[in-house]
Amino acid sequence: MERWEGRRSVANADHSVRGDAAAGTGAGSGLTRALLWLVVAVLAVRQVAVVLRRPPGERLLDLETWTGENGVLHLTGSLYDSGRFTGTPFAGLVLKPLTASAQQALGVAWTFGSLLLVVALGLVAARALPGPVGRRTALLAAPVAISLFMLSLPVRNALHLGQTSILPVLLVLLACFVVREHRAAGVLVGLAAAFQPVLLLFAALLWLTGRRQASVSAGVTFALATAAAWAAAPKDSWTYWVHHLAGAGLGERPDSLANQSLHGALLRLGLEGPVEIALFLVLSAAVVVVGLRRAVRYAQDGQLLLAVAVTGCVVVAVSPTAWQHQLLWVLLAVVGRVGKRASDRLVWPSVVLLVVTLPGTMLLPNIETLFPVRDNVLLLAAIGAACLAPFLPRTSPYWQHPVPTDYAEPVAARWRRVPLLPFWRRVLTRPNLLLELLLIRVVYSAYAQVRLAARAGRPLAEEHGRQIYAIEQWLHIDIEHWVNHTVVEITWLREFFDYYYSTFHFIVPLTILGVLYVRRPADYRWVRSSIGFATLLALVGFWLYPLAPPRLMPGLGFIDTVHGVQDFAKPDYGTLTTVTNQYAAMPSLHFGWSLWCGVVIVMLAPKLWMKALGLLHPLFTIAAIVATANHWVLDAAGGALVVSLGFGLTYVLSGPRKLLTGQEQATGTAATKPAEPPSAEHEHACASAPASKADAEPEADAEPALVPDHEPAEKVGGK
Repeated sequence: MERWEGRRSVANADHSVRGDAAAGTGAGSGLTRALLWLVVAVLAVRQVAVVLRRPPGERLLDLETWTGENGVLHLTGSLYDSGRFTGTPFAGLVLKPLTASAQQALGVAWTFGSLLLVVALGLVAARALPGPVGRRTALLAAPVAISLFMLSLPVRNALHLGQTSILPVLLVLLACFVVREHRAAGVLVGLAAAFQPVLLLFAALLWLTGRRQASVSAGVTFALATAAAWAAAPKDSWTYWVHHLAGAGLGERPDSLANQSLHGALLRLGLEGPVEIALFLVLSAAVVVVGLRRAVRYAQDGQLLLAVAVTGCVVVAVSPTAWQHQLLWVLLAVVGRVGKRASDRLVWPSVVLLVVTLPGTMLLPNIETLFPVRDNVLLLAAIGAACLAPFLPRTSPYWQHPVPTDYAEPVAARWRRVPLLPFWRRVLTRPNLLLELLLIRVVYSAYAQVRLAARAGRPLAEEHGRQIYAIEQWLHIDIEHWVNHTVVEITWLREFFDYYYSTFHFIVPLTILGVLYVRRPADYRWVRSSIGFATLLALVGFWLYPLAPPRLMPGLGFIDTVHGVQDFAKPDYGTLTTVTNQYAAMPSLHFGWSLWCGVVIVMLAPKLWMKALGLLHPLFTIAAIVATANHWVLDAAGGALVVSLGFGLTYVLSGPRKLLTGQEQATGTAATKPAEPPSAEHEHACASAPASKADAEPEADAEPALVPDHEPAEKVGGK
């Protein structure tokens, strides 16, 4: 027991550090903290509004099923006759008194009570961070944790359904980090297991970490609660524990996407019967053994919150059913530190946050071969946290001092009238590939969603189309009709432009990004930022100025060469009819992205013929968008404008693309070619050096650096 208390005191942040935080923190951190708490308040109000603004039949669906006028808790028969109640008999006993409440008042009270549980959960999780904890972290951890909980899919799903799944998680955290008395802590774990039996694995964790009195208390409490439910509702208890094997057959179909357990994944893969059950038991046993061994190791290392998160992820994987609202344990695994390099420290938390806040359809493309991954992404994250993620121990020299990130030396502005704003520094090394792919996919999904949401009525879009056409006539650049009809009469040319329009829009930019990622990582970051800014600016144009392209303008005689003649009242664009915004034409990202490709190739290609070939892409693209009647000429001008602004913003925020070489750092002259990334030997030499303030937050109890802080005499491209 003393060992557990010692480890808990190490795992929890040093209270003296927290006490000194307010006194030692500047006004900047205080303002940041106030803003974060404001974000918490806004998120709470939004969650309440989202739930309570729904009609009575569409909100708190599970709570309505249990306690409503015709809910299962009102009926005299079994709780499980209808299959709508999935909780334990003990949960039914706890919820039974709620049936006496007025339904409207109960819904409001339940929603506010659930939000209070989320706040308590965030406060406890922030208090349980493994120490030593820096002053800024001590102040900001609570509002950040609460905000992340409120944004997560499990909490949003629990609030929408009116579920009780937040309570067991809070009970376990209170038992591990707040309650000091062992028997009382065990009682809390036992009560949590009475709501969700698989949580008895936490009793095993208590036993294996030397807290055996609490473990026994948890088992006794669970047994007493279950026995009380048997005495009060023997038929329901028999149905739940024996007929449905601890609730495995209740609720939705176990092979539905909502069930993120190993059992659900195996069923979705087509396995069934004894083979599926045997494989599920074998895999579950392996996950339990590996996961609990890792959890014990992290608990002994002083990372109790990570140990609890790992055990919770084991619970998710081995439960017969793990619905979305029961997956909060995956989010807690964000506290683990993975990676020896400072630049890699954000990879694991970013992956976890993306997985628990966004649906799988936004994380992975709609490709059939990826469906098994997309449909089980939360389960894979839980298994990764429980069994695979190489979390660093606190004894590692990289725990507080990761290998620092190599930054490029700042380069003077090329144009005096264009100031540089040092918002971020140029990083020389390539970003993590997994994180980069995820971020690109998420950003594109968000772009597609915003573009689709920026819909406008057909009359307004056609009015804007007439405005653009009139401006082009005044400028004498209204060549769309002539080009469109000329190309239609030449079959091979029409087919070429149709194919070019439909295919090269994505292939060329992705190819350029892939080549630069491998060959020139510093340039990759710069050009990736520029196309990102251009795309964001284009979204503003789609939203503010919906525009009908020539092919959707009635009475002007344009021919849609890609989709054929259209009924403007009910257009048919194949599979894209319902998933794209046909009036997102200004600016043209077809031309904008192609121009970006041409500029990047001209800037970076080593051969003259490569530069010339790169310029052909925007020329072919503008010909294709005009010939197929998908854009006006001025749409291309808009695309060129947003790309120019994208390059300009990148220049202002991160400086010129070209970097300094070692000799030029000494002379102060501009570079003629990009600097190479630092060598592997230099990276190894920096492994034991202390992180800079930009790479790691200063810790209150930070140990002295392992080697003296020094800079190499000469270094190419970074410091």
